Amino acid sequence: MSEPYAWTPSSEQLERSNVARFMRRHDLPGRQELIERSIQEPCWFWDAVVRELGLVFTRPYHTVRDDSAGAPWTCWFVGGRLNLTESLVDRHLPASAERPALVAESEDGSVTSWTYAQLHEEMGCWTAALADLGVSRGDRVGLFLPLHAEAVAAFLAVARLGAVAVPIFSGFGGEAVAARLNDCQAVALVTADGVRRKGQIVPIKATADAALAHCPSVRHVVVVRRIRNEIPWVAGRDHDWDSLRQDAGSRPESIEMDAEDPFLIAYTSGTTGRPKGAVHVHGGFLVKVAQEAAFQTDLTAADRLYWMTDLGWIMGPWAVVGALAAGGTLVLYDGAAESPGPDRIWSLVERHGVTILGLSPTFVRAAMRHGEEPVRSHDLSGLRILASTGEPWNPGPWRWYLETVGGGRCPIINLSGGTEVGACFLSPLPITPLRPCTLGGPALGMAVDVVDPSGRSLRGAVGELVCRQPWPGMTRGLWNDPDRYLQTYWSRFDGLWTHGDWASIDEDGLWYLHGRSDDTLNVAGKRIGPAEIESVVVDHGAAAECAAIGMPHPVKGEAVWCFVVPRPGVVADETTGESIRQRVRDSLGRSFAPEEVRFVSELPRTRNAKILRRAIRARLLNLPLGDLSNLENPSSLEQFKTVAPPPSSDPQAAPG
Repeated sequence: MSEPYAWTPSSEQLERSNVARFMRRHDLPGRQELIERSIQEPCWFWDAVVRELGLVFTRPYHTVRDDSAGAPWTCWFVGGRLNLTESLVDRHLPASAERPALVAESEDGSVTSWTYAQLHEEMGCWTAALADLGVSRGDRVGLFLPLHAEAVAAFLAVARLGAVAVPIFSGFGGEAVAARLNDCQAVALVTADGVRRKGQIVPIKATADAALAHCPSVRHVVVVRRIRNEIPWVAGRDHDWDSLRQDAGSRPESIEMDAEDPFLIAYTSGTTGRPKGAVHVHGGFLVKVAQEAAFQTDLTAADRLYWMTDLGWIMGPWAVVGALAAGGTLVLYDGAAESPGPDRIWSLVERHGVTILGLSPTFVRAAMRHGEEPVRSHDLSGLRILASTGEPWNPGPWRWYLETVGGGRCPIINLSGGTEVGACFLSPLPITPLRPCTLGGPALGMAVDVVDPSGRSLRGAVGELVCRQPWPGMTRGLWNDPDRYLQTYWSRFDGLWTHGDWASIDEDGLWYLHGRSDDTLNVAGKRIGPAEIESVVVDHGAAAECAAIGMPHPVKGEAVWCFVVPRPGVVADETTGESIRQRVRDSLGRSFAPEEVRFVSELPRTRNAKILRRAIRARLLNLPLGDLSNLENPSSLEQFKTVAPPPSSDPQAAPG
């Protein structure tokens, strides 16, 4: 018997949503008919999206999709010319010039607010200043600074010049910054003197200088004064933004680009090896992300979107493009999520009238440790959409987000995609009835499937998530590395994009994720995703968080080890560990009962809240740790001591 729905749309939600209006316009009786038609007739769908959302092409395209070079190299909106900044800023003028475009808050409580007219002016200043420094069409420009108002203006200005933005996570060390700047041969870098996090100054400029000592291609560095601390200075190379802004020449017009011209290189890290630079283009990224913001998260001009992210993660550009394409208001925060207290995010939502909130499951699990009071002490009644991405959910935290944060009235729009996807593969619509943890189903226009090892469609079991046809937001390859692109995404199954996630579909057609396929455990020939085990553990009253990994076992091949962050007040002893072990045994079967349950104070995670299970396993087995440049809390790995030599043949030790 199917589990009851935890959330169903009201008649008002069914009637007023953007996607419902689109369905009525095209005489589609229900969401399933829309999903099926968007997949079966992608050229109709993506052309209809451009028209519905009023996206600006200065020269119309003559062909929606051209896959004559093969699926991996599909082109979209062929013959079309545009600059995506005109859809994000210019088209909202003059009618909506005084509408708020962004509100940016810093950890010290200071706030910057810009209308669309002011954003247009600030973008123009950046465009002029970068042009005066010699930045031109096709040049790569690094953006290594916190996600504040100036970061948005600089990001847009790079695209406006026809150059290529290279956002870099603001928490990276010098080596990671240098690797990205060198890979794309950036000619300029925009950075900041520093940023306050947890009451301390993070010296971003000093990190940038350490990187630039190894980056001969970078000729100019523009420094935004965020905290006005003492910083090193290289005469002739470094430029103070306040001075550049004052001296900037005339505002250049936007450069008209081909729909397939790059505007963004978004870097993503593998298990080992150099980072991968996913190339995104003016036409496809704009159309895909604008569609998602409008139809998946129901963003309108009246909404205020806050997504906990960084410009260096794909959800940073997603939030900028999605919010501004809709004419909405982008809310930014560049401080620590729990500074000065555990209610910081909830107070921000209340203070700035956030209506669409995007958080990770990991953040929600961490917030639950503080109880409901930090949430209840703030008025969150303005929220109407809860969103999430990053990792699979557990039922308990999902329900807490639904009930405690959203009051049971807001759908959880759980998106899953990735840097290379440019957006999402899976997502419910805001009119989809929801069960805990579900992603709903295929995002609009996405021909995703779950397949067995031979590539056949699979139902009723966990399999590989694939996509059977290209989409506009798909990366146009990895920067200067077409062979790696083909090997990474297109080599597993003929003609299918393989994403590296485990997924399943229930009897009612709702989709679920079960973690990365390279995290999968194989216990005595039985495969299971870590998320299934972790969900059971987190639902145990003693556990706040859990990471499940597979460790070599002489009989089973692999055994389950669970690393648990206990809830406050829980006695972390063998009795509690045995209780957790029994809960897993009862829920999933004896085969998957953890061999070890160990308690830790924190789990290693990236800034965008993904738990690095592979790093835990590598540390325990004394294997190479791989790329840890995006690890936010490196000291967490000190809790994990080597317990065994690496196995002679370890499939999970292979490069990812």
